[in-house]
Amino acid sequence: MFRFAFLIHPLDLKRDVARKYPIAKWLPESWVEALLRRMSVKVLGKITGVRSLTGAMTEGWLLGIPMTAKMMLADERRALALLAEACHLAADLEAHIVGLGAYTAIVGNNGMELQKMSPLPVTTGNSYTTWTALEATKLAAEAMGIEWERATAAVVGATGSIGKACAFLLVNGTKGTERTAGGERQMANGEVHLPPVAEVVLIGRNWQRLETVREEVTNSKGQSTTGAKALVRMTTNIAEGLKEADVVITVTSAMDAVIEPEHLKPGCVVCDVARPRDVSERVRKERDDVLVIDGGIVRIPGEPHWEFSIGLPEDRTLACIAETMLLALEGRLEPFTLGRDIPIGRVLEIAAMAARHGFCVDGFRSFERLLSPDDVIRIRQRAKVAAKR
Repeated sequence: MFRFAFLIHPLDLKRDVARKYPIAKWLPESWVEALLRRMSVKVLGKITGVRSLTGAMTEGWLLGIPMTAKMMLADERRALALLAEACHLAADLEAHIVGLGAYTAIVGNNGMELQKMSPLPVTTGNSYTTWTALEATKLAAEAMGIEWERATAAVVGATGSIGKACAFLLVNGTKGTERTAGGERQMANGEVHLPPVAEVVLIGRNWQRLETVREEVTNSKGQSTTGAKALVRMTTNIAEGLKEADVVITVTSAMDAVIEPEHLKPGCVVCDVARPRDVSERVRKERDDVLVIDGGIVRIPGEPHWEFSIGLPEDRTLACIAETMLLALEGRLEPFTLGRDIPIGRVLEIAAMAARHGFCVDGFRSFERLLSPDDVIRIRQRAKVAAKR
C-alpha cells in the first residue's frame, strides 16, 4: 500500500486555526498570527479507509502549514522552507507522495521549486481540480436549466494554470458522445467526455498574456478534442466580461475578492476554485438568484475516516486531495501536476483514473456550506423571478 501526505494551511485565520486549537476563536487575529509565526509544521491527523473499486487501498496524513495565504505571499522564502520541512516530515511518516492544498500549490512557481527541495514527489492536484471544476459547473448548469452547448462561459484568471486548462476544454471539449446517468462522462475505452460551450470569455489582467492563451486554446492540434470550437473573446474588464456569462469559472491568485454582486446576471452559475476565494461575501448576502459553488466536491470510495475535519462529510473531499489519493492508489509516485502549464492529457488521464477507482463529483458546496437539491431549486426559482424584472 502506498501512502500520501497532504499540506493544508489556514484560509480563515481564526476559524481554521480553531479547528486544531479551540482557544484561537477567542483571541484577536493579531495574536493568532503571532502564534502561527512561532509554530512549525504539525501533523493534524490521519486519513484511513480509502478503498478503490479495484480493491487497492491508501491512507495518509494532513500536515498543517502555519501560514495564511497573505503570510506566504509576504514571505515566500519562509513558506518554501516550511513546505520543504513538511515534505521531509511526510517522508519520516513513510508517505510516498505529497499533495499541495490551497496557496501551498502556488508558492515557488506552482510547486516546481518545492520539488527540488522535497525527498518525495509532489503534486498540486490541479489536473483533477480542473476536471472537477468543469464537471461540477456543468452539473450545476444543468440544475439551473442552462443549456451547456449554447452557454456563454467566462474564465476569470484565464492566464493561470487551472484557468488556461479550463478555457481549453470549454472551447474545444473532449472526444466522445456517450452520456451516462451520473455526472461523470466516461467512455468504454476510458476516455471522458465534455462538449464545448458556445462562447468563452477569457478574463485576466494582462492583455498580452490573454492573447497568448487565446492562441493556445484555439489551437487544439494533436489533442483529444471534439473538433467543434466555441467562439473566444477576451477582456481585462471583469464587469464587461461577466455581464452576459451563463457560467463562470474563477481561479485567480488574488488575495481579495474580485467578483461582486453587480457583476453577475440572474440565474448564472459561478464555480469559485480560488483559495482565498474570488467571490465576495456580498454575493452570498445580496444575490440569492445565482448559484455559487466551491469547485467540485468529490466522493471518496470505501469507508474513509478523518482524524482532522476539513469541514466536509467523511466520504467527501476536495479535488486536490483526491488527486493525491488517486496517485497513491495507482502507485504513480511522480510529480503528476506541477508548474504553470497543465497538459490537457493529464487532466483527461486523472479524470479517467478517478472513474476507474470510484471517485466522482457528488454534490455542491457554497461558501463552505453543503447545498441540498432543494437549495438549488429555490435559487433557480428566484432567478426566474429576477430575470423578469
